[in-house]
Amino acid sequence: MNLLEQTIIKKDKAGDKVLPYLMVLRPKQWTKNLLVFAALIFSIKTVSVDMLVQSAVAFILFCTTSGCVYIINDYIDREADGKHPEKCNRPIASGRLHPLGALVFASVLLCGSLIAAFIAEPWLSLLLFGYFVVNVAYSVKLKQIVIIDIMVIAFGFVLRAIGGGLAINVSFTPWFLICTMLLALFLAISKRRHELYLLSHHKGEHRKVLEQYSPALLDQLNSIVTTAAIMSYSLFTFTSGHTIHLMWTIPLVMYGIFRYLYLIHIEGQGGRPEKVLVEDSHILGTVLLFAVMVVTILYYFE
Repeated sequence: MNLLEQTIIKKDKAGDKVLPYLMVLRPKQWTKNLLVFAALIFSIKTVSVDMLVQSAVAFILFCTTSGCVYIINDYIDREADGKHPEKCNRPIASGRLHPLGALVFASVLLCGSLIAAFIAEPWLSLLLFGYFVVNVAYSVKLKQIVIIDIMVIAFGFVLRAIGGGLAINVSFTPWFLICTMLLALFLAISKRRHELYLLSHHKGEHRKVLEQYSPALLDQLNSIVTTAAIMSYSLFTFTSGHTIHLMWTIPLVMYGIFRYLYLIHIEGQGGRPEKVLVEDSHILGTVLLFAVMVVTILYYFE
């Protein structure tokens, strides 16, 4: 065996050791944290390099903090995940990552994230800690309580939006936070609806709280939430203090919601919003066009 081959083997072994620590943070879920850039988008006329850096730092900190929550969740559910056809491949459940080693990694990463957040903005550090506590409570107990489970998920999105504003010292109108809450509720309800669709006769074996839901209940909740979301966003475009031309983005919000409902009821999708965002060209195109229109309207018409 020559020196080059030995070097390649050593690199492969090092990669095998590092990869589980990265995968346990669930990088596929990080698209949810893009919401921290919302404050930057709605402040486009005053954006500076410092604000871009601060928003990027906030995004990274939410990724690492949420990753710590995923580690704790995987540690708690490691035995159940080991019996699941897909979750058994997770680093802790599969045995590629030692459970105690994962907890030590999470502790170090969380402390580092909170310290970095405190240096950047003390209030952001406090918000991240609250985000961590709420989500750990969700993993331990709240995910088993009907209705509360989806509301906690939605609250996490609101904290992301607020965190993005804190990072660049920009405040949001109450209407925007309400819109965020309602859209997040829509995604959470849709996820539960998809889980019922997949596990119709064995729903309790996968997620205990599913025993307390029914398709009819979730459909009714979605009807309420989607109606309220569209009305709230419409009011936001008129009362946010920005240009009234934001009203031209209302049809995009409506189409995005309608398209997602189509995917849920006709295509049987919606279980993983981050996957739908990447794989459905209609949803992805709508989100990108929405962002472009908001930036253009605020930059040229405000």
